[in-house]
Amino acid sequence: MAAVQQEVTIHNALTANALTANALTANALTANALTANALTANALTANSLTRGALRDPVSRELLSFIVSCALPEEERVEVKVDGVQYSFDGDLGLAPEWGQKRGSCDESCQEWVSACLLARVNYRGEHVMISLRGKNRALSSSKWERARYDTSEATYFGNVFGEHQRLLACLAPGKRSIPRVCGPSVENCPIDVVGKCEDVCDGPRSDGSFSDCHDREPLKLPCGTPVFPRGTDRYKASVSVFLE
Repeated sequence: MAAVQQEVTIHNALTANALTANALTANALTANALTANALTANALTANSLTRGALRDPVSRELLSFIVSCALPEEERVEVKVDGVQYSFDGDLGLAPEWGQKRGSCDESCQEWVSACLLARVNYRGEHVMISLRGKNRALSSSKWERARYDTSEATYFGNVFGEHQRLLACLAPGKRSIPRVCGPSVENCPIDVVGKCEDVCDGPRSDGSFSDCHDREPLKLPCGTPVFPRGTDRYKASVSVFLE
């Protein structure tokens, strides 16, 4: 039981700047170079763009969170850059296949890792323990954890690895802001807050999490039936955050 609790309660201190296109471009970590290849030391250093990107501390910050989200806690990626050894530890294991010898990160993998990264953004870059829950075996939670982390904050989803990043969130029932991630204003949030989770997602599930979320609010017809506009994207992977 202790192992399960450790897997889904985790610190968040990822800065928004590290998650934006500033750290996922040809000048830093290239999304294509990452997702098309295995998340291993050999694959990272064999690609000249990725190897060069790891000279940047912001890129290393982002990679540390990517590895933590994707790989299980018994795995570690160690790379040497300009004679300096860096270690990146796995933790949650949302996309373990990415760390296999000939692994890669498909759309499902990208969405799970993206949701995890978004959930771990902190406006001030501070370490705060949070509970992550969702429709993934790696996010199973214990009764103890659900009792301790009982304040629902928001649900996060999107894809940070695409050509056009989608950084999305919805508000938990009764919430009007996400100060941990957005700071004092939702309007100036680095993540696009698309509405209330009960409007844009399915759920809540038994653990309080929401799933299968849309990237915009539905239209309200006169009869009260919500209808999502044409062109609305739906994300099967999402991570809901709970606070103490």
